[in-house]
Amino acid sequence: MPPNLSESLLPESGPRKLEKTRSLESCASSIDPECSCDEASYGIGDAVFSCFIVAPHVVSVWRGTWGLMELKPTLFPFAQIYLLGIVIHISFAIVRTRLLARSAGAWSKPEGGAISWVRERIITRVYAYIFILSNIMHWRGGWGLLDMFVDRVLPDVEDPHRPVLIGGITLFFYIAITVLRSSRNLLASPYFLVTDGKEPTYIFTTRFQISNSRETMLYILDCIFSVTVVGSLVVFVWRGSWALLDIFLFPDDKPKSCWTSLIVGYAVVIVTFALQAPVRWSAARLHGAPRLLLADVYHFISFIATVNVWRGVWGLLDIYFFPESPKLSNWSSHIISLTLLILLNCSNSVIVRGVYIDAEEPAGECVVFPCHYLRLFFHKERTKKRHRRALQAAAAAGRKPEDASVPLQIPEEKV
Repeated sequence: MPPNLSESLLPESGPRKLEKTRSLESCASSIDPECSCDEASYGIGDAVFSCFIVAPHVVSVWRGTWGLMELKPTLFPFAQIYLLGIVIHISFAIVRTRLLARSAGAWSKPEGGAISWVRERIITRVYAYIFILSNIMHWRGGWGLLDMFVDRVLPDVEDPHRPVLIGGITLFFYIAITVLRSSRNLLASPYFLVTDGKEPTYIFTTRFQISNSRETMLYILDCIFSVTVVGSLVVFVWRGSWALLDIFLFPDDKPKSCWTSLIVGYAVVIVTFALQAPVRWSAARLHGAPRLLLADVYHFISFIATVNVWRGVWGLLDIYFFPESPKLSNWSSHIISLTLLILLNCSNSVIVRGVYIDAEEPAGECVVFPCHYLRLFFHKERTKKRHRRALQAAAAAGRKPEDASVPLQIPEEKV
Protein backbone atom coordinates (compact mmCIF):
# COMPACT_ATOMS: atom_id res chain seq x y z
CA MET A 1 0.00 0.00 0.00
CA PRO A 2 0.95 3.57 -0.21
CA PRO A 3 4.04 4.43 1.86
CA ASN A 4 3.99 5.00 5.57
CA LEU A 5 7.12 7.03 6.22
CA SER A 6 9.51 6.12 8.98
CA GLU A 7 12.72 7.87 9.93
CA SER A 8 14.34 4.54 10.73
CA LEU A 9 14.15 3.66 7.04
CA LEU A 10 16.14 6.66 5.88
CA PRO A 11 19.87 6.49 5.21
CA GLU A 12 21.98 7.22 8.27
CA SER A 13 24.33 9.61 6.50
CA GLY A 14 22.71 12.49 8.33
CA PRO A 15 19.53 13.63 10.00
CA ARG A 16 16.63 14.24 7.69
CA LYS A 17 13.28 15.84 8.35
CA LEU A 18 10.15 14.72 6.54
CA GLU A 19 7.14 16.94 6.16
CA LYS A 20 3.59 15.94 6.77
CA THR A 21 0.59 18.04 5.98
CA ARG A 22 -1.08 19.41 9.06
CA SER A 23 -4.20 17.63 10.13
CA LEU A 24 -7.43 19.40 10.99
CA GLU A 25 -6.78 18.82 14.67
CA SER A 26 -3.30 20.31 14.70
CA CYS A 27 -4.48 23.12 12.50
CA ALA A 28 -7.29 23.99 14.85
CA SER A 29 -4.78 24.50 17.63
CA SER A 30 -2.64 26.79 15.48
CA ILE A 31 -2.59 30.54 15.99
CA ASP A 32 -3.62 31.17 12.38
CA PRO A 33 -7.40 31.87 12.39
CA GLU A 34 -7.67 31.06 8.69
CA CYS A 35 -6.08 27.66 9.04
CA SER A 36 -9.10 25.63 10.16
CA CYS A 37 -11.35 26.77 7.32
CA ASP A 38 -8.55 26.42 4.78
CA GLU A 39 -7.69 22.91 5.94
CA ALA A 40 -11.34 21.85 5.82
CA SER A 41 -11.65 23.20 2.27
CA TYR A 42 -8.41 21.57 1.14
CA GLY A 43 -9.42 18.29 2.79
CA ILE A 44 -12.71 18.23 0.89
CA GLY A 45 -10.88 19.17 -2.30
CA ASP A 46 -8.35 16.37 -1.77
CA ALA A 47 -11.14 13.84 -1.20
CA VAL A 48 -13.00 14.91 -4.35
CA PHE A 49 -9.78 14.94 -6.39
CA SER A 50 -8.80 11.48 -5.14
CA CYS A 51 -12.25 9.95 -5.67
CA PHE A 52 -13.26 11.32 -9.04
CA ILE A 53 -10.00 12.10 -10.84
CA VAL A 54 -7.16 9.96 -9.49
CA ALA A 55 -9.07 6.75 -8.64
CA PRO A 56 -10.63 6.17 -12.10
CA HIS A 57 -7.26 6.64 -13.78
CA VAL A 58 -5.54 4.34 -11.29
CA VAL A 59 -8.13 1.65 -12.06
CA SER A 60 -7.71 2.35 -15.77
CA VAL A 61 -3.94 1.79 -15.61
CA TRP A 62 -4.44 -1.53 -13.80
CA ARG A 63 -7.21 -2.59 -16.16
CA GLY A 64 -5.21 -1.75 -19.29
CA THR A 65 -2.02 -3.47 -18.12
CA TRP A 66 -3.94 -6.48 -16.83
CA GLY A 67 -5.84 -6.74 -20.09
CA LEU A 68 -2.66 -6.67 -22.16
CA MET A 69 -1.35 -9.61 -20.15
CA GLU A 70 -4.67 -11.41 -20.68
CA LEU A 71 -4.23 -11.06 -24.45
CA LYS A 72 -0.96 -13.04 -24.23
CA PRO A 73 -1.68 -15.72 -21.62
CA THR A 74 1.17 -17.96 -22.76
CA LEU A 75 3.67 -15.17 -22.09
CA PHE A 76 2.23 -14.47 -18.64
CA PRO A 77 1.41 -17.81 -16.95
CA PHE A 78 -0.08 -17.41 -13.48
CA ALA A 79 2.50 -19.19 -11.33
CA GLN A 80 5.52 -17.62 -13.03
CA ILE A 81 4.29 -14.03 -12.98
CA TYR A 82 3.10 -14.46 -9.39
CA LEU A 83 6.60 -15.43 -8.29
CA LEU A 84 8.29 -12.85 -10.54
CA GLY A 85 6.13 -10.06 -9.15
CA ILE A 86 6.99 -11.07 -5.58
CA VAL A 87 10.72 -11.26 -6.33
CA ILE A 88 10.83 -7.80 -7.92
CA HIS A 89 8.81 -6.31 -5.07
CA ILE A 90 11.09 -7.85 -2.43
CA SER A 91 14.18 -6.66 -4.28
CA PHE A 92 12.88 -3.08 -4.40
CA ALA A 93 11.94 -3.28 -0.72
CA ILE A 94 15.46 -4.35 0.25
CA VAL A 95 17.27 -1.60 -1.67
CA ARG A 96 14.76 1.22 -1.14
CA THR A 97 16.89 3.29 1.24
CA ARG A 98 19.90 3.07 -1.06
CA LEU A 99 17.83 4.26 -3.97
CA LEU A 100 16.56 7.17 -1.90
CA ALA A 101 20.08 8.17 -0.84
CA ARG A 102 21.20 8.14 -4.45
CA SER A 103 18.24 10.20 -5.61
CA ALA A 104 18.37 12.69 -2.74
CA GLY A 105 21.89 13.84 -3.58
CA ALA A 106 21.40 14.16 -7.34
CA TRP A 107 21.36 17.98 -7.17
CA SER A 108 22.77 18.92 -3.77
CA LYS A 109 25.97 16.88 -3.68
CA PRO A 110 29.19 18.36 -5.12
CA GLU A 111 29.27 15.79 -7.90
CA GLY A 112 25.60 16.42 -8.67
CA GLY A 113 24.08 18.85 -11.12
CA ALA A 114 21.49 19.20 -13.84
CA ILE A 115 22.61 16.10 -15.73
CA SER A 116 22.65 14.02 -12.58
CA TRP A 117 19.22 15.33 -11.60
CA VAL A 118 17.72 14.48 -15.01
CA ARG A 119 19.30 11.02 -14.90
CA GLU A 120 17.81 10.34 -11.48
CA ARG A 121 14.40 11.55 -12.61
CA ILE A 122 14.49 9.09 -15.50
CA ILE A 123 15.63 6.29 -13.19
CA THR A 124 12.79 7.12 -10.79
CA ARG A 125 10.20 6.89 -13.56
CA VAL A 126 11.61 3.58 -14.83
CA TYR A 127 11.69 2.24 -11.27
CA ALA A 128 8.05 3.22 -10.71
CA TYR A 129 6.96 1.68 -14.01
CA ILE A 130 8.70 -1.62 -13.25
CA PHE A 131 7.10 -1.55 -9.80
CA ILE A 132 3.66 -1.12 -11.38
CA LEU A 133 4.27 -4.09 -13.68
CA SER A 134 5.50 -6.23 -10.78
CA ASN A 135 2.40 -5.36 -8.73
CA ILE A 136 0.05 -6.33 -11.53
CA MET A 137 1.94 -9.57 -12.21
CA HIS A 138 1.77 -10.45 -8.51
CA TRP A 139 -1.96 -9.73 -8.39
CA ARG A 140 -2.92 -11.34 -11.69
CA GLY A 141 -0.89 -14.42 -10.84
CA GLY A 142 -2.47 -14.67 -7.40
CA TRP A 143 -5.98 -14.29 -8.81
CA GLY A 144 -5.31 -16.94 -11.43
CA LEU A 145 -3.89 -19.40 -8.89
CA LEU A 146 -6.88 -18.94 -6.58
CA ASP A 147 -9.27 -19.45 -9.52
CA MET A 148 -7.39 -22.61 -10.50
CA PHE A 149 -7.71 -23.94 -6.96
CA VAL A 150 -11.46 -23.31 -6.90
CA ASP A 151 -11.84 -24.93 -10.34
CA ARG A 152 -9.89 -27.96 -9.16
CA VAL A 153 -12.08 -28.43 -6.09
CA LEU A 154 -15.41 -27.62 -7.79
CA PRO A 155 -15.05 -27.77 -11.61
CA ASP A 156 -18.74 -27.07 -12.27
CA VAL A 157 -19.32 -23.29 -12.33
CA GLU A 158 -23.03 -23.89 -11.65
CA ASP A 159 -22.33 -25.88 -8.49
CA PRO A 160 -24.30 -24.24 -5.63
CA HIS A 161 -21.42 -24.95 -3.25
CA ARG A 162 -19.03 -22.81 -5.28
CA PRO A 163 -20.04 -19.48 -3.66
CA VAL A 164 -19.75 -21.14 -0.25
CA LEU A 165 -16.22 -22.28 -1.04
CA ILE A 166 -15.18 -18.86 -2.32
CA GLY A 167 -16.80 -17.15 0.66
CA GLY A 168 -15.07 -19.50 3.10
CA ILE A 169 -11.67 -18.95 1.51
CA THR A 170 -12.16 -15.19 1.51
CA LEU A 171 -13.25 -15.16 5.14
CA PHE A 172 -10.26 -17.28 6.14
CA PHE A 173 -7.81 -14.93 4.45
CA TYR A 174 -9.56 -11.86 5.87
CA ILE A 175 -9.34 -13.27 9.40
CA ALA A 176 -5.66 -14.04 8.83
CA ILE A 177 -4.85 -10.50 7.70
CA THR A 178 -6.88 -9.06 10.60
CA VAL A 179 -4.98 -11.21 13.11
CA LEU A 180 -1.77 -9.80 11.64
CA ARG A 181 -3.21 -6.30 12.26
CA SER A 182 -2.85 -5.51 8.57
CA SER A 183 -6.45 -5.17 7.35
CA ARG A 184 -5.90 -1.50 6.47
CA ASN A 185 -3.69 -2.69 3.63
CA LEU A 186 -6.83 -3.89 1.83
CA LEU A 187 -7.62 -0.27 0.96
CA ALA A 188 -6.50 1.41 -2.23
CA SER A 189 -7.40 4.46 -4.28
CA PRO A 190 -9.63 6.48 -3.68
CA TYR A 191 -8.63 6.21 -0.02
CA PHE A 192 -4.94 6.66 -0.79
CA LEU A 193 -3.28 9.36 -2.86
CA VAL A 194 0.50 9.33 -3.16
CA THR A 195 2.50 12.05 -4.87
CA ASP A 196 5.71 11.53 -6.85
CA GLY A 197 8.32 12.93 -4.47
CA LYS A 198 11.52 11.09 -3.59
CA GLU A 199 10.39 9.82 -0.19
CA PRO A 200 6.95 8.59 -1.36
CA THR A 201 8.62 6.87 -4.32
CA TYR A 202 11.29 4.96 -2.45
CA ILE A 203 10.31 4.77 1.21
CA PHE A 204 7.63 2.41 2.48
CA THR A 205 7.36 0.42 5.66
CA THR A 206 7.41 -3.31 6.21
CA ARG A 207 5.34 -5.30 8.70
CA PHE A 208 7.86 -5.34 11.54
CA GLN A 209 9.65 -2.11 10.57
CA ILE A 210 13.13 -3.50 11.13
CA SER A 211 15.99 -1.17 10.26
CA ASN A 212 18.38 -2.31 7.55
CA SER A 213 21.37 -0.63 9.20
CA ARG A 214 21.77 -3.02 12.13
CA GLU A 215 20.00 -6.32 11.54
CA THR A 216 20.41 -7.06 7.86
CA MET A 217 19.12 -10.64 7.89
CA LEU A 218 16.03 -9.78 9.93
CA TYR A 219 15.46 -6.81 7.65
CA ILE A 220 15.48 -9.07 4.57
CA LEU A 221 13.14 -11.57 6.26
CA ASP A 222 10.83 -8.70 7.17
CA CYS A 223 10.72 -7.62 3.52
CA ILE A 224 10.01 -11.19 2.40
CA PHE A 225 7.21 -11.62 4.95
CA SER A 226 5.63 -8.27 4.14
CA VAL A 227 5.43 -8.98 0.41
CA THR A 228 4.90 -12.74 0.33
CA VAL A 229 2.49 -13.14 3.25
CA VAL A 230 0.75 -9.81 3.87
CA GLY A 231 0.77 -8.81 0.20
CA SER A 232 -0.60 -12.16 -0.95
CA LEU A 233 -3.33 -12.12 1.70
CA VAL A 234 -4.47 -8.79 0.30
CA VAL A 235 -4.53 -10.26 -3.21
CA PHE A 236 -6.61 -13.29 -2.18
CA VAL A 237 -9.13 -11.27 -0.14
CA TRP A 238 -9.64 -8.94 -3.09
CA ARG A 239 -10.12 -11.85 -5.48
CA GLY A 240 -12.64 -13.59 -3.28
CA SER A 241 -14.64 -10.40 -2.68
CA TRP A 242 -14.66 -9.55 -6.40
CA ALA A 243 -15.77 -13.09 -7.31
CA LEU A 244 -18.65 -12.97 -4.81
CA LEU A 245 -19.86 -9.71 -6.35
CA ASP A 246 -19.71 -11.34 -9.79
CA ILE A 247 -21.82 -14.22 -8.49
CA PHE A 248 -24.50 -12.34 -6.56
CA LEU A 249 -24.73 -8.85 -8.08
CA PHE A 250 -26.88 -9.21 -11.23
CA PRO A 251 -24.73 -11.95 -12.78
CA ASP A 252 -26.85 -12.08 -15.95
CA ASP A 253 -26.70 -8.33 -16.62
CA LYS A 254 -23.12 -7.07 -16.65
CA PRO A 255 -23.87 -3.38 -17.36
CA LYS A 256 -26.40 -3.26 -14.54
CA SER A 257 -24.00 -5.10 -12.24
CA CYS A 258 -21.13 -2.69 -12.96
CA TRP A 259 -23.28 0.43 -12.65
CA THR A 260 -24.63 -0.85 -9.33
CA SER A 261 -21.09 -1.49 -8.07
CA LEU A 262 -20.01 1.97 -9.11
CA ILE A 263 -22.96 3.76 -7.51
CA VAL A 264 -22.89 1.74 -4.30
CA GLY A 265 -19.12 2.02 -4.07
CA TYR A 266 -19.02 5.79 -4.44
CA ALA A 267 -21.99 6.21 -2.09
CA VAL A 268 -20.14 4.32 0.63
CA VAL A 269 -16.92 6.22 -0.14
CA ILE A 270 -18.74 9.53 0.39
CA VAL A 271 -20.25 8.26 3.65
CA THR A 272 -16.90 7.04 4.99
CA PHE A 273 -15.18 10.32 4.17
CA ALA A 274 -18.07 12.22 5.80
CA LEU A 275 -17.79 10.04 8.92
CA GLN A 276 -14.03 10.44 9.20
CA ALA A 277 -14.17 13.32 11.70
CA PRO A 278 -16.51 11.60 14.22
CA VAL A 279 -14.75 8.26 13.80
CA ARG A 280 -11.42 9.98 14.35
CA TRP A 281 -12.80 11.70 17.45
CA SER A 282 -14.00 8.35 18.82
CA ALA A 283 -10.72 6.57 18.04
CA ALA A 284 -8.76 9.27 19.85
CA ARG A 285 -10.72 8.55 23.03
CA LEU A 286 -10.50 4.77 22.89
CA HIS A 287 -7.58 2.55 23.81
CA GLY A 288 -6.53 -1.04 23.28
CA ALA A 289 -8.98 -3.55 21.80
CA PRO A 290 -11.98 -1.17 21.42
CA ARG A 291 -9.86 1.26 19.41
CA LEU A 292 -8.52 -1.56 17.22
CA LEU A 293 -12.04 -2.91 16.69
CA LEU A 294 -13.34 0.51 15.64
CA ALA A 295 -10.48 0.94 13.16
CA ASP A 296 -11.00 -2.56 11.72
CA VAL A 297 -14.76 -2.07 11.23
CA TYR A 298 -14.21 1.33 9.63
CA HIS A 299 -11.55 -0.05 7.30
CA PHE A 300 -13.71 -3.07 6.41
CA ILE A 301 -16.57 -0.81 5.29
CA SER A 302 -14.06 1.28 3.34
CA PHE A 303 -12.68 -1.88 1.74
CA ILE A 304 -16.16 -2.90 0.53
CA ALA A 305 -16.49 0.54 -1.04
CA THR A 306 -13.05 0.25 -2.66
CA VAL A 307 -13.78 -3.11 -4.29
CA ASN A 308 -17.09 -1.86 -5.65
CA VAL A 309 -15.55 1.31 -7.10
CA TRP A 310 -12.77 -0.65 -8.77
CA ARG A 311 -15.14 -3.30 -10.11
CA GLY A 312 -17.56 -0.67 -11.40
CA VAL A 313 -14.93 1.42 -13.21
CA TRP A 314 -13.16 -1.65 -14.55
CA GLY A 315 -16.33 -3.29 -15.85
CA LEU A 316 -17.69 -0.12 -17.44
CA LEU A 317 -14.41 0.41 -19.29
CA ASP A 318 -14.73 -3.14 -20.62
CA ILE A 319 -18.27 -2.44 -21.78
CA TYR A 320 -18.03 1.07 -23.23
CA PHE A 321 -14.37 1.83 -24.00
CA PHE A 322 -13.61 0.34 -27.46
CA PRO A 323 -15.24 -3.01 -26.61
CA GLU A 324 -14.83 -4.22 -30.20
CA SER A 325 -11.04 -3.86 -29.99
CA PRO A 326 -9.65 -5.14 -26.67
CA LYS A 327 -6.06 -4.45 -27.71
CA LEU A 328 -6.77 -0.78 -28.51
CA SER A 329 -8.87 -0.43 -25.39
CA ASN A 330 -6.19 -1.84 -23.10
CA TRP A 331 -3.33 0.10 -24.63
CA SER A 332 -5.33 3.32 -24.49
CA SER A 333 -6.24 2.75 -20.84
CA HIS A 334 -2.65 2.00 -19.96
CA ILE A 335 -0.98 4.89 -21.80
CA ILE A 336 -3.54 7.70 -21.40
CA SER A 337 -4.26 7.17 -17.70
CA LEU A 338 -0.63 6.64 -16.72
CA THR A 339 0.41 9.78 -18.63
CA LEU A 340 -2.28 11.86 -16.94
CA LEU A 341 -1.27 10.59 -13.50
CA ILE A 342 2.37 11.45 -14.20
CA LEU A 343 1.37 14.95 -15.30
CA LEU A 344 -0.70 15.31 -12.13
CA ASN A 345 2.36 14.24 -10.12
CA CYS A 346 0.57 11.33 -8.44
CA SER A 347 1.50 8.25 -10.49
CA ASN A 348 2.75 6.60 -7.27
CA SER A 349 -0.93 6.09 -6.39
CA VAL A 350 -0.91 3.19 -8.87
CA ILE A 351 1.70 1.22 -6.91
CA VAL A 352 0.74 -1.18 -4.12
CA ARG A 353 3.51 -1.38 -1.53
CA GLY A 354 4.26 -0.96 2.14
CA VAL A 355 2.44 -2.34 5.18
CA TYR A 356 0.25 -0.33 7.51
CA ILE A 357 -0.27 -1.69 11.03
CA ASP A 358 -3.85 -1.33 12.23
CA ALA A 359 -4.41 1.32 14.91
CA GLU A 360 -0.69 1.97 15.24
CA GLU A 361 -0.84 5.74 14.71
CA PRO A 362 -1.44 7.92 17.78
CA ALA A 363 -4.88 9.18 18.77
CA GLY A 364 -7.33 9.26 15.88
CA GLU A 365 -4.72 9.28 13.12
CA CYS A 366 -5.23 5.52 12.65
CA VAL A 367 -8.49 6.14 10.76
CA VAL A 368 -7.32 9.08 8.65
CA PHE A 369 -7.01 8.38 4.93
CA PRO A 370 -3.74 9.76 3.52
CA CYS A 371 -5.17 11.84 0.68
CA HIS A 372 -2.89 14.90 0.61
CA TYR A 373 -2.62 16.79 -2.64
CA LEU A 374 -3.95 20.36 -2.51
CA ARG A 375 -2.76 20.66 1.09
CA LEU A 376 0.80 19.89 0.05
CA PHE A 377 0.80 22.75 -2.43
CA PHE A 378 -0.85 25.32 -0.19
CA HIS A 379 1.25 24.29 2.80
CA LYS A 380 4.30 25.92 1.22
CA GLU A 381 2.40 29.16 0.77
CA ARG A 382 1.34 29.13 4.42
CA THR A 383 4.90 28.63 5.64
CA LYS A 384 6.07 31.52 3.48
CA LYS A 385 3.24 33.66 4.85
CA ARG A 386 4.21 32.84 8.46
CA HIS A 387 7.82 33.66 7.67
CA ARG A 388 6.91 37.05 6.19
CA ARG A 389 4.80 37.88 9.24
CA ALA A 390 7.67 36.98 11.54
CA LEU A 391 10.05 39.19 9.57
CA GLN A 392 7.61 42.10 9.67
CA ALA A 393 7.16 41.68 13.42
CA ALA A 394 10.93 41.58 13.88
CA ALA A 395 11.36 44.73 11.80
CA ALA A 396 8.71 46.50 13.88
CA ALA A 397 10.46 45.45 17.08
CA GLY A 398 13.88 46.51 15.79
CA ARG A 399 15.37 43.01 15.80
CA LYS A 400 17.63 41.46 13.20
CA PRO A 401 15.81 39.49 10.47
CA GLU A 402 17.69 36.31 11.28
CA ASP A 403 16.44 36.47 14.85
CA ALA A 404 12.88 36.30 13.59
CA SER A 405 13.32 33.31 11.29
CA VAL A 406 10.78 30.56 11.83
CA PRO A 407 11.13 26.86 11.02
CA LEU A 408 9.40 25.57 7.93
CA GLN A 409 7.69 23.01 10.14
CA ILE A 410 5.76 23.37 13.35
CA PRO A 411 6.07 20.45 15.81
CA GLU A 412 2.79 18.87 14.68
CA GLU A 413 4.07 18.68 11.11
CA LYS A 414 7.13 16.55 11.85
CA VAL A 415 7.02 12.81 11.42
